[in-house]
Amino acid sequence: MPDTTEVPRPRVGLFVTCLVDLYRPSIGFATIRLLEQAGCQVEVPRAQTCCGQPAYNSGDRATARDLAAGILDAFGGYDYVVAPSGSCAGMLKAHLPHLFEDDPNLRARADRLAERTFELTSFLVDVLGFVPPRGAPRPGTYTYHDACSGLRELGVKAQPRRLLADIGATVVEMAEPEICCGFGGTFCVKYPEISGRMVSDKTRDIGAAQADTVLAGDLGCLLNISGRLLREGVRVDARHIAEVLVEGGTDVPPIGQVA
Repeated sequence: MPDTTEVPRPRVGLFVTCLVDLYRPSIGFATIRLLEQAGCQVEVPRAQTCCGQPAYNSGDRATARDLAAGILDAFGGYDYVVAPSGSCAGMLKAHLPHLFEDDPNLRARADRLAERTFELTSFLVDVLGFVPPRGAPRPGTYTYHDACSGLRELGVKAQPRRLLADIGATVVEMAEPEICCGFGGTFCVKYPEISGRMVSDKTRDIGAAQADTVLAGDLGCLLNISGRLLREGVRVDARHIAEVLVEGGTDVPPIGQVA
């Protein structure tokens, strides 16, 4: 007799992120669709808050710790925690446990959360081995910006490009895809002139690639880049990779533009 035992689906808690929630919910919906296509049971805990990174980077460890304690409660029961952001996933995976050095019990919970936390494309490729359905290649050409936290803290580099290849997308690389766009969370607020020059360099690199759309896995970078593209008259759209990987995801206007 064939084994008809149903394999339980991984239960995934979606960490939406503040920017996605407030500025680009379509990324959250695209992420849910991708995770469901990959066989996951996806839930969005209503109690989730900011990952605490702005407070953490500003030295306000008390606020960051309070937020982190809430995250432990909200996401403690899931098989995995997935975020469409290398920045927020990096905070949960690499930094959140250190907020509880003085409390062994909370530190142990934070370590377990960190072990189960992944950036979206890393989770799809490295954990699930997911291959998105291949249809007709998406029109136009794409270039990919490697956001700092995902690249340097989580090793996200090949995964988004593999997924784009799976759907038949044409990708042209920038000369320096790994160079920071200048956003850096609070960096762009503290050092606006330096940040402005960095994103100008990034938009020139994007324009030189002669792609139709620039993609990334972090909305903060994309908001920064899309704003500079528009101000400098560079005719390149900006989208989150999740919006391109799902069918119909490119029906929403590019980031920074309205219908």
